[in-house]
Amino acid sequence: MNREPDAPVCSSRGCRERAAWMLLWRNPRLHTADRVKRWAACEEHLETLRGFLTARGFPCETEALPPPEPMG
Repeated sequence: MNREPDAPVCSSRGCRERAAWMLLWRNPRLHTADRVKRWAACEEHLETLRGFLTARGFPCETEALPPPEPMG
């Protein structure tokens, strides 16, 4: 596992890797523009999670998370 204790963890089912990305999305049929949900994604699952959201027509933005602090 590649994680720091407080680092976000990938939202993909069964994945426990440190997230490198945050997907900001909403379901426009249920949520107003000010209600944004967040899914964390590791490098491996970024495209899968983003594809799941955009295939359903959910507005989705992708933000890079800061890299992990060097352990030292």
